[in-house]
Amino acid sequence: MPVASEESGVDLRLRPIIYVRGFAGTENEIEETVADPYMGFNLGATKYRQNHQGVVRRHYFESPLVRLGKDFGYSDVYTDGVYMPLDRPLPARPIVIYRYYDGQFYDELSDDEDDGLAGIKPKRSREENEVVGKRRDIEDFAAGLGKLILRLRKRYEASPHVPAELKADFKVHLVGHSMGGLIIRSFLQFVGTGGTDVRKRYTAAWEKKFITAKSCVDKVFTYATPHNGIELEILGNVPSFFTAGDADNFNRRRMAEYLALPKWSVDGGQIGNLLGKFPAERFFTLVGTNHQDYAVLYGWSQRLVGPMSDGLVRIGNATLHSQATAAADAQQCPRAFVHRSHSGPFGIVNSEEGYQNLARFLFGDVRVDCQLELDAVTLPAPLAAEKAAGQKVRASYNTECTVTIRGMGVEFHRRAVSDGSASFREYDELVGNNDKEKRIQHLFSLYLRSKSRIKEHDPSLGFGMTLAIKVPEYVVEKRLWLDQHFEGGDLLSEAYHFTATPPDAAATPPRSEWSVKWGSAKTEKEIGVPDQTAALTTAGEMVQFSIPIDTTERTPGVKGTLRFTARPHR
Repeated sequence: MPVASEESGVDLRLRPIIYVRGFAGTENEIEETVADPYMGFNLGATKYRQNHQGVVRRHYFESPLVRLGKDFGYSDVYTDGVYMPLDRPLPARPIVIYRYYDGQFYDELSDDEDDGLAGIKPKRSREENEVVGKRRDIEDFAAGLGKLILRLRKRYEASPHVPAELKADFKVHLVGHSMGGLIIRSFLQFVGTGGTDVRKRYTAAWEKKFITAKSCVDKVFTYATPHNGIELEILGNVPSFFTAGDADNFNRRRMAEYLALPKWSVDGGQIGNLLGKFPAERFFTLVGTNHQDYAVLYGWSQRLVGPMSDGLVRIGNATLHSQATAAADAQQCPRAFVHRSHSGPFGIVNSEEGYQNLARFLFGDVRVDCQLELDAVTLPAPLAAEKAAGQKVRASYNTECTVTIRGMGVEFHRRAVSDGSASFREYDELVGNNDKEKRIQHLFSLYLRSKSRIKEHDPSLGFGMTLAIKVPEYVVEKRLWLDQHFEGGDLLSEAYHFTATPPDAAATPPRSEWSVKWGSAKTEKEIGVPDQTAALTTAGEMVQFSIPIDTTERTPGVKGTLRFTARPHR
């Protein structure tokens, strides 16, 4: 798919955006939600940051809604208090809020005078015409999303403000928070896929329309969505009998129904499975790691869910993969971790970190992935001797990683022990294990945008990463071994900087190949200026390079390779 029209220069990434908000538990929350025109997408945050002179300043994040307008020219679809009025054409870059909790809004999605679909406009009582909140099944919310996409397409293609290139190839970006991401998945995996159950529930005519609507989805971005359900520390997965406020929507058995998952996927605990129903590389999951600042239910939620979560969703349940059959390989969806809570003043949607990841995934043009592959892990000399003598030695290795982009004062990805979000592997997984996958850790997926670079004259895209593997606490024959342990020590601690220059036939002079430079803060002549040229391996449009790591000249230490992959993102 091209990213811009050669004739007009229209950026084909700037598609309409549909925002699907998250779960509202109580009747009061639903009524508050319905009363908000933007369903929370308009909420910002004020934080304190220390500048380079040591002075603490306020940092204002206006909201995703406002920033998309300022940075990319998006606008909402309200005019004179009316939602998408028939007598006003849509803007070229609309943000549409899916008001699925709004009973009247939802019912009107089937009105035939606007969307052109077969059906009879229902007659409503006076009470039904009031703006009230209603509960429905996830499947029905998903069907409503399909109807909204079709209505948007009709209005969009009729608007004189929309370039012809975008009309000819109508696509939308779907953005969901929490349960909103599950509604999107239900549409992609069940309603929009069609089949006997969809025909029975919505008729054959709607089945065809839903399949058409699904074909209009370009990219999906979810904030803090419980793709693999919600777990409580004592009870485990939310029980199916927790029907109050529809909390059973996060029970895995119920999720398997509205996500149309087969038995092999459910039995294997793979509820977070796209099942090949949508391209994994076009579905991004943003994971929150700050459980302490989630204050819902007077803080009881974060107490019940516990650490390694955003206060409601555990980090292991917020990622997603795609595996079409039991025999097929699983493909991981791109993801990033940020130190934000599920919602509230420190929430993930109303954050600079969330917005920057959203904007670069939707509108970026380069994707970079990094994996850490460990080949050797050495023990302290006394422990190595005990292991050689037949003693059982255990240890878990925490890996920390942060990722930044040149010129941006925000972390795009952060996994750290202090946040309870570091990734870890056990000693036995890393040593003497023939399963290579256990020795490989996916560190990050990062999206870069050429038009957002800070140096217009410099075509390179710059980013940096820190990487640390912490010294573990060793256990020998079930006894804690602290003889040489100092808290906070590292087996590996590095800071790397990178510049990547993609090919560009339109540049002066034209660039036909990738160019990548890298450097370590420990060896760079000028910190932040990469001085080593990466040896690239090319496979089509994709390039790969690697950086060796080795601290085994001392014990304990690690040896392995950082493997990077860069490719165009359209």
